[in-house]
Amino acid sequence: MPSFLAQWFQHFSALNSRQRHAFLACLLGWSLDAFDYFILVMCVSAIARDFQAAVPAVTQALFLTLAFRPVGALLFGAMADRFGRRPTLMINIGCFSILELACAFAPSLHVLLILRALFGIAMGGEWGVGAALALESLPKEGRGFFSGLLQEGYALGYLLAALTYLALFTHIGWRGMFVVGAAPAVLVAYIGLKVEESPVWVEHRASRATDENRPSFGQNLRRYGLTFLFLILLMTGFNSFSHGTQDLYPTFLQHDHGLSPRLTGTIAVIYNIGAILGGLSFGGLSERFGRKPAIIGAALLSIPIIPLFALAHSLPLLVAGAFLMQFMVQGAWGVVPAYLSELSPKPVRATFPGLAYQLGNLITSRNSVLQAEAAVHLKGYGKVLAFTVLVVAAYLVLVTSLGRESKGADLAAG
Repeated sequence: MPSFLAQWFQHFSALNSRQRHAFLACLLGWSLDAFDYFILVMCVSAIARDFQAAVPAVTQALFLTLAFRPVGALLFGAMADRFGRRPTLMINIGCFSILELACAFAPSLHVLLILRALFGIAMGGEWGVGAALALESLPKEGRGFFSGLLQEGYALGYLLAALTYLALFTHIGWRGMFVVGAAPAVLVAYIGLKVEESPVWVEHRASRATDENRPSFGQNLRRYGLTFLFLILLMTGFNSFSHGTQDLYPTFLQHDHGLSPRLTGTIAVIYNIGAILGGLSFGGLSERFGRKPAIIGAALLSIPIIPLFALAHSLPLLVAGAFLMQFMVQGAWGVVPAYLSELSPKPVRATFPGLAYQLGNLITSRNSVLQAEAAVHLKGYGKVLAFTVLVVAAYLVLVTSLGRESKGADLAAG
């Protein structure tokens, strides 16, 4: 462990001030974006009670958020490729903060569903733009480590949502939770004051100014179509892996095991610590062994954890299973920002990864609804979660094995 921590310190100490600010802004942007998403995840049962609706009806909000994220990925990704990563990221964060605040005042479930669809557009833009700005600003050395840390902003956001739920839910209710979720707006000022534009984008803009025949996005899509298709298939598996194990896990703990909101929040904190550690660990391992072996290894290791994660009956075993499962799920995810950025051509690097990511989300966007409906039929969530992990892990291993290795690719080229 000391050598592991020394490696982290070595990577950070090698960054200059501009690089640190760019990475921190993107990490916080992704964390707070996820924080706003997982506030809803933590409050599904409470919202259902308040609106006198069934849980599957409320999970439609999760479906709509995921389904509309590709729109945001395309919109904000195209803006970032044309106008720059930095201003686009500021606009994007401002949008999802305002929409999160609006959710606190939804007078009905119908209005909440509309607001979550709009929130999905804003949420869909952040990852691709932030990953492009961060990874284009950082040195090639240690990219796997920074990829793991950047992606675990998602788990950090879930952790913050769980801590907020644990500390405040009984006092402020689900509407108050959404008010707290407007906090990311403060990050816009930090980006405006401290973060510089991606040097790769600045260089590319200068070259575009002298190139009258630069290809359109549609031409680039046709040119790199097979790569784009692979990224979509890959992200379909990844999104099923994360959302299939996370979105209904709090509901599983409360419904199948009768746990209180406070205990549910505590367990969510524990398994998100596991998620963060997993992303950092496998992100670093991908720097040593390659992107593909790290993804495949994490996916395979999730399978023997299924009995603890979804089928155990004692609380200690459930907690251990949740911790280990998210360690592996987010371990695989820790490789994603580097892998997608390295596989994506420079002219569309803010659009391709984010759009592929969110199209994968779109394909799997009804997963939580289908899982909830299956759980009603089976009178419990455990078997549904177990089946999800088994099928998705196998799919992810298969698709990843078909891709090419990309470790060490030059992001300034291509």
